[in-house]
Amino acid sequence: MSDPAEFSVWAPLPERVRLTVDGAVADMHRDDDGWWRATVDAGPEADYGFLLDENETPRPDPRSRRQPDGVHGLSRRFDPSAYSWADGSWTGRPLAGGVVYELHVGTFTREGTLDSAVRNLDHLVDLGVDFVELLPVNAFNGTHNWGYDGVAWYAVQETYGGPAAYQRFVDACHQRGLGVVQDVVYNHLGPSGNYLPEFFPVFAEGGANTWGNSINLSGPDSDEVRRYIIDNALMWLRDMHVDGLRLDAVHALVDERATHLLEEMAVEVEKLSVSSGRPLTLIAESDLNDPRLVTARVAGGTGLDAQWSDDFHHSLHSQLTGEAQGYYADFAAGGLAGLAKVVTGAYFHAGDWSSFRRRHHGRPVDTRRLPGWKFLGYLQDHDQIGNRAVGDRISASLSPGLLGVGATLVLTSPFTPMLFMGEEWGASTPWQFFTSHPEPELGRATAEGRIGEFAEHGWDADAVPDPQDPETFTRSKLDWAELAEEPHAHLLAVHKALIALRHAHPDLTDPDLTAVAVSWDDADRWLVVHRGSLRVVANLSGEPREIDLDAAAREVLFSSGELPELDDGQVTVPAETAVIVSVR
Repeated sequence: MSDPAEFSVWAPLPERVRLTVDGAVADMHRDDDGWWRATVDAGPEADYGFLLDENETPRPDPRSRRQPDGVHGLSRRFDPSAYSWADGSWTGRPLAGGVVYELHVGTFTREGTLDSAVRNLDHLVDLGVDFVELLPVNAFNGTHNWGYDGVAWYAVQETYGGPAAYQRFVDACHQRGLGVVQDVVYNHLGPSGNYLPEFFPVFAEGGANTWGNSINLSGPDSDEVRRYIIDNALMWLRDMHVDGLRLDAVHALVDERATHLLEEMAVEVEKLSVSSGRPLTLIAESDLNDPRLVTARVAGGTGLDAQWSDDFHHSLHSQLTGEAQGYYADFAAGGLAGLAKVVTGAYFHAGDWSSFRRRHHGRPVDTRRLPGWKFLGYLQDHDQIGNRAVGDRISASLSPGLLGVGATLVLTSPFTPMLFMGEEWGASTPWQFFTSHPEPELGRATAEGRIGEFAEHGWDADAVPDPQDPETFTRSKLDWAELAEEPHAHLLAVHKALIALRHAHPDLTDPDLTAVAVSWDDADRWLVVHRGSLRVVANLSGEPREIDLDAAAREVLFSSGELPELDDGQVTVPAETAVIVSVR
């Protein structure tokens, strides 16, 4: 059944645009702003594309909602309002007080689809997390990758199930009380299937970042480019019922305007939040260590809600593993004092010298104004695993005891804790860098570049997985059978107990950074975090330690290993164990 339908596309660059729908071609008409429009008969799932100038090969819609034949194929109409949502009772939830679980759809299950992921949501409910954060799902060329090479920002990757499966996934999360955060990438486009430059000036002139050309946020014709990005953000939140967005590498968004794109986005998301009656959250990944990013607009900030804290990760990782290479050098040298600095102030580099950058970096957080929940703290994430030479998780090098210590320090921190899929049971499977570029030359260049990068740092080239090898992707899939085995089952129980304690004790969700105190001993390798009436005591050493609590002990609420011994104001903690003690 076909009905008259209007098609439109912003394409100020071509002189002529024609529309093809199910094989029929019609001329489009341009207005003064570079928008082309045509009204033709089309079915609800008609395939269509645009013929630019004299090119007879149709291009997909820059705002395509479906790419059933891949990013080089025709677009397919998709009506997001046709889905019958069952989440009417879902009113959302704020990030504050929550626990986030990051996952990659393609490796979360053997099938690697959104529908198969639904089957494991009850595990997350049982674990006690509050938000599921999906790595990017927008359409890319190939069958599998991390998601950061997307080129069709409005479409959901078909190998994951497409947009209808995405709606089913979000609906299933909400029915289980889980919020959904979607990772989105607005700082670059992937290397294959990007036809946007044929339609409009999506790239800034002469600008580039780590991943390619910079996006045109402040040059000529950038108004509509910004609109393209903000409309995409609103699409996820409005049409797909998503509860928040994780904004990838915002430091790579070069914007010379007085009002930064991120501030403009924050304003529009706030409007949508008010009209929809549910909290909507913007979380940034930023390398700037600039607290103004998450400071309210009324206080002169950008107005984003939260940001990832790589400094917390680097400090904790270096103290648990002893690694001191690359950007870990300063954090390793800082010792437990450096970790204490981050736990109480969010940043390690707060205007001081960064040896990795060879310059001073960051600025201090005003802990009287910014609550701890605005910073996500984690021991693992996709970058900190996958960007290692062999994609090894921290569970490949740490004892089960130290894994429990790490989990305790993350889940009792004043920050918003985040786990990476499988971390809760110490998954033995790696999470490696994998790609599936169909173009042989691009695939070869990607593999050679990856292997060569680590060979320069002393790695045997044969030890670095080939990202184009399908087995690299297969190896990275979770093995859910491990949950019933030791030491995985014990570590899972540790995570469940810690999350339950976090939800039960207000002291553990108190975001007041000024109320957090830390004592430590670098020589004996122990750390005590003061959280109101609780003491989080971590023994990182291989020997039992007798540690002063600075208060009279009442009872042991948790131990990641064997039970400690209490003696009034002291506790003897077994080796490689963390405990939580209530005090008077």
